[in-house]
Amino acid sequence: WQLDQPAWSGRLRITAKGSTAFIKLEDKSSGELFAQAPVEQFPGIAVEGVTDSSRYFVIRIEDGNGRRAFIGVGFVDRGDAFDFNVALQDHFKWVRQQSELARQAQDLEQGPKLDLGFKEGQTIKLNIANMKKKEGGTGSTRPRPAVPGSLSLLPPPPGGKSSSGERPAPLPTPAQLPGTPITDSLLSWPQPTAAPAADVWGDFAKASG
Repeated sequence: WQLDQPAWSGRLRITAKGSTAFIKLEDKSSGELFAQAPVEQFPGIAVEGVTDSSRYFVIRIEDGNGRRAFIGVGFVDRGDAFDFNVALQDHFKWVRQQSELARQAQDLEQGPKLDLGFKEGQTIKLNIANMKKKEGGTGSTRPRPAVPGSLSLLPPPPGGKSSSGERPAPLPTPAQLPGTPITDSLLSWPQPTAAPAADVWGDFAKASG
């Protein structure tokens, strides 16, 4: 208790074996064990904090032969006392988590198992609606009816399909001059133009010279 004149000073370590934590008081130079306190529950009687300070604890040490004693332990640094407390809390938090996982696994083993297999002679029926079988393999496109008075287009030559699958553009319709009726000659292909006539001004140019 008296940190200015303690009865013993040394190093404190916390180890764990299974669900039990061990507070070990060791010599700070040689590491020789001075005393240890097994802790099976925290908070509990094995480790208790005092009411008027966060740096002092009472621990119950055991010698392994059944003899026990309560001693007071104090930390010079308040941070070390905090770490001591948190280390014990973390250990027993892990113990509770392991116990909960084990209990859940046991409940799953003991609970009824869901059997999703088919019984002997059991069948199922699938009703898939809106499915119609296509006749004629891949099918064919219906020909478009011809419109009276429209310009019919010849089908493309064999092997002449375009890669894009688009229809060829229709031939341009020749422009109609005002007052001129459209005749069959306007819809025909343009004829080659005749060669230009000889220059009629040639003789005049020579005469002026």
